[in-house]
Amino acid sequence: MQDIQRKQATYTAHSSKTGIVGKYDVWLLGISLFIVGLGLVMVASSSVTVAERQFHDPLHYFWRQGISILIGVSLAIIAIKLPMKIWQYASVPLLLAGIFLLVLVLLPAIGREVNGSMRWIGFGPFALQASEPVKLCTIAYLAGYLVRHNKSVKDSFAGFIRPVGVLTLIAALLLLEPDYGASVVLFATALGMLFMGGVPISRFIAWVMVAVVALFSLAILSPYRLQRLMSFADPWQDPYNSGFQLTQALIAFGRGDWFGVGLGSSVQKLFYLPEAHTDFIFAVMAEELGLVGSVTIILLFSFLVWRAFVIGQLAERTGKLFSAYFAYGIGLVIGIQAYINLGVNMGVLPTKGLTLPLMSYGGNSIIICCILIGILLRIEYENRQPEWGQFPKAATPYAA
Repeated sequence: MQDIQRKQATYTAHSSKTGIVGKYDVWLLGISLFIVGLGLVMVASSSVTVAERQFHDPLHYFWRQGISILIGVSLAIIAIKLPMKIWQYASVPLLLAGIFLLVLVLLPAIGREVNGSMRWIGFGPFALQASEPVKLCTIAYLAGYLVRHNKSVKDSFAGFIRPVGVLTLIAALLLLEPDYGASVVLFATALGMLFMGGVPISRFIAWVMVAVVALFSLAILSPYRLQRLMSFADPWQDPYNSGFQLTQALIAFGRGDWFGVGLGSSVQKLFYLPEAHTDFIFAVMAEELGLVGSVTIILLFSFLVWRAFVIGQLAERTGKLFSAYFAYGIGLVIGIQAYINLGVNMGVLPTKGLTLPLMSYGGNSIIICCILIGILLRIEYENRQPEWGQFPKAATPYAA
């Protein structure tokens, strides 16, 4: 008990030096809100022309994104108020719910097909993209698993392979939609969490190699994915067909120069750059805000990831292992998806259908990201409350 109090005193002293002056982490909250706000502005800027043509309302996507942000912030506030022990208790049911959604979306009578992919469950005018809540469900499950089976994960192959088997099932369901990008993000996040949970480095590297080979094989065996890889290698070879999206993004970066052409003055968003308000919002941002604005966004996302790992490390030091692994998972899923999106926009990674977290247009994505930030704020808050630990081992409700 004295050891916990000593650690808590150290953390409180650390908090006063890192901007935690009130109930919650001011820096984490402020920068998250800044990214969301800037994203809303860029959604309006990048979609105004296409929204006018499609809906005769230049702010159509802006209003829809604004409503999604309000829902996301409301759910984040609820998440901030929920003790982490509730998430721990519900970790296995959440996983089952996530798998159920992935199965549900594949049913022809329920799933909604858009652009050849069955990724959405229709509810009248609304649609739920099953892969987004699955990210939250998977992180919660893995965090709970690492607490329940911490010793076997470190010492035995069986303890490591069980969650990998669960992730393989989830990835298979995602590939049936198909949603290759979400599969990559989830697998990378899961492997990262297992590594943070103490998996031996040799076993971790071996399974990373297996995952890379498997994902690369799936990419080259699919004709449209292979075409994306070829166009990524040299987009200027066919700039009006397979390389069109990437070449237009690179032109946007070139036009941005140091300080950009000015907010709202992008030319590439005028029907040149496809998906300008979703997958390629960063390219429009680079054109309008320049290199300075682009580097600022990269630094802000780097801060979020760093902060998540710091919060996780401090939770681990105070004995809150579930919260620690959950924080690591949040940092990994936001960081991996963000940097894949940024890499795609800059032409250093093959084109993938992944949004930029907290910024791109997409109601499901923004809502889940807001909830994740809310949970991260809760973890940081509980780090300063030593009496709110985890379940005693005997009270842990699930063994699998």
